[in-house]
Amino acid sequence: MTTYLFPDKSEWGEIVKRPTFDNSQLRDLVSGLLQQIREGGDRVLKELEAKFDHCELQDLQVSEAEFEEARKEIDAELANAIDNASRNISRFHSAQSFSGVKVETQPGVVCWQKSVPIDRVGLYVPGGTAPLFSTVLMLAIPAKIAGCGEIVLCTPPNAQGKVNPAILYAATVAGVTKVYKVGGVQAIGAMAYGSESVPKVYKIFGPGNQFVQMAKQLVSLRDVAIDMPAGPSEVCVVADAEANPAYVASDFLSQAEHGADSQAILITDSEDLAKRFEQVMAEQLEKLHRQELTRKSLEHSKVIVLHTQDEVMELVNEYAPEHLILNTRNYLNLAEQVRNAGSVFLGPYSPESAGDYASGTNHTLPTNGYAKAYNGVNLDSYMRKITFQELTAAGLRSLGPVIEEMAQAEQLDAHKNAVTVRLKNL
Repeated sequence: MTTYLFPDKSEWGEIVKRPTFDNSQLRDLVSGLLQQIREGGDRVLKELEAKFDHCELQDLQVSEAEFEEARKEIDAELANAIDNASRNISRFHSAQSFSGVKVETQPGVVCWQKSVPIDRVGLYVPGGTAPLFSTVLMLAIPAKIAGCGEIVLCTPPNAQGKVNPAILYAATVAGVTKVYKVGGVQAIGAMAYGSESVPKVYKIFGPGNQFVQMAKQLVSLRDVAIDMPAGPSEVCVVADAEANPAYVASDFLSQAEHGADSQAILITDSEDLAKRFEQVMAEQLEKLHRQELTRKSLEHSKVIVLHTQDEVMELVNEYAPEHLILNTRNYLNLAEQVRNAGSVFLGPYSPESAGDYASGTNHTLPTNGYAKAYNGVNLDSYMRKITFQELTAAGLRSLGPVIEEMAQAEQLDAHKNAVTVRLKNL
């Protein structure tokens, strides 16, 4: 981990860079795998599962017997926790329902929107270093509320060819239609192109490592829509001199433990807090199970000390974090300055873990600075807005000359004539 004391603004861009692979090599590798999947279907999917997830699969789809087995295996307390989180997520996303309003833009001209669910969506749930059953809830619950007809889920199996019971239980609770034992790039390819077993979907959702992110971006060029560029997870913690360093350290480490390519950043106006934080974090780190992965993540994590809170928030907006924690005395005032962030956690008692699991907000969020242009997954992500317009005869008489004038100026005679023939007939 690197500490920066009062860096010059000219250095900020370099300081907040995310850890990345050589993009050209990554693109070539992922593109080659996608081509194999497009051409080989189930056969290639099974070969890649054997290569990357180290399991030999007879069937890609999770059977009803496997769902039943998962229901028996899952711990009752965990099942209750999933049920609780599911209710909160459902409440929050149900409140986002769209209600179209008819607008008379001028007499005789009425326009409105209709919200229509996507018929078939594909959800990717990582399961490599940890079974992210919470992501099942985050992706499937709004899809179900939206009314998507088919909800397809892909997730990597373990070496025995089994999907984690918590993932299957969450899939049942959230209303997933079909689950497939396919992970990584091969999962994205399967849902983008379809195979003998996996149906082709119209839009793919879900986070993943840089390989998954690259696969999503490549298939989105011509084959399928995607939710957003959602790559390795990241957090930015803003803290002041009054912040509890134990809270700050716990938030920092909770993100770092996601994976070796995750990133955590602390930005503060207190050099003393930065020193206390590093000492407490070292103590907490020693107690973690995923210590090796977390230490790798910490190699590109950073502590940045600036002179003022205005500078702190300016750097926050430049970084545009996936998760932003404001652990300061005046956190509500700082919240007003937030322009670029995926999801914001306010005050000392709002850990990022709350949004990851059970507060109700969605944890599928833009990373790598894309929060400057994208928002996280929400109910609208699963919908399409279709616009309608109806012109009466009086409306066409009123608006027609405007359309004719504009069409003539653009030298689109047929556009003009579509209005002219109607006006002559009135």
